[in-house]
Amino acid sequence: MSGACCAPTSGGGEEIPEASAVGVRAPERDRAQGMRAMLRIPGGTFSMGGDDTDAFPEDGEGPVREVRLSPFLIDATTVTNRQFAAFTRSSGYRTDAERHGWSFVFYALVHPEARRMVRDGTVAQAPWWLAVDGACWRAPYGPGSSWTELSNHPVVHVSWRDAAAYAAWAGKRLPTEAEWEMAARGGLERARYPWGDELLPRGQHRCNIWQGQFPQVNTGDDGYLGTAPVKTYRANNFGLYNTSGNVWEWCSDWWSTTWHAADRPETRRDPAGPPTGQAKVIRGGSYLCHASYCNRYRVAARTSNTPDSSTGHMGFRCAADPPPAR
Repeated sequence: MSGACCAPTSGGGEEIPEASAVGVRAPERDRAQGMRAMLRIPGGTFSMGGDDTDAFPEDGEGPVREVRLSPFLIDATTVTNRQFAAFTRSSGYRTDAERHGWSFVFYALVHPEARRMVRDGTVAQAPWWLAVDGACWRAPYGPGSSWTELSNHPVVHVSWRDAAAYAAWAGKRLPTEAEWEMAARGGLERARYPWGDELLPRGQHRCNIWQGQFPQVNTGDDGYLGTAPVKTYRANNFGLYNTSGNVWEWCSDWWSTTWHAADRPETRRDPAGPPTGQAKVIRGGSYLCHASYCNRYRVAARTSNTPDSSTGHMGFRCAADPPPAR
């Protein structure tokens, strides 16, 4: 087990079928209903990336560049535990965490019954992550916890491959990083957050991030210690909820800190990221982000994780291409 503080890597070394191997699809009625509920983003040109003074240069947040996107559809919220449960019932799918037999849980959230299930060893850069046997989307805090108590919270402990499998089942796909950022910005040009440049406008919390002294004290001033329900706080101008904080969101792109810097047609018009890589992009930050060490809840911020890794703070939302005009 290894990885950075934001997203520890949990590759299990087991041969796992690719997401495309899931042959069952959601009922046509449910797929159509799911598509109708998506938000339509009109596309166009926007300024992607950032140059915040407190950014992480090693993450490749810049340069700020003009990117043009075709219209697309995107979910207003991240996929919930309830929605993911419907997927697994329909398809019989088992997540990477279930196959590996463990996943990462933040130390303060481990269920009392699961404390004896913690594996030896820690993430050197982030000792607050504990590898817990039996932790998965069904038991987000380890054995003794249940997703049913968090049915309208974002599903977590899902790898990129799990997210891609769900999207295929639902007749959707994962958003590209550019689509995610355009949608997350809600039409605001070069704003620091999806709602503007001030973290607490009029003293109001607008996202679920760490409050207090990380990692010892979380005051919960924003209302939550772990994940929040997917429609918590105000939506952005496009109607998307929680694109800052709550859970990191998988994108379809392979990770690179340099690919997008070159001014080429493939990086400026409907960019889909480099053709290959070792890790996938995640965006948006999580309930564990804090200004003292990981202020990646800024809308331009980015990081990555390997496609089979899972943690208690990574989820996803889906995108899709608009249906052809009649």
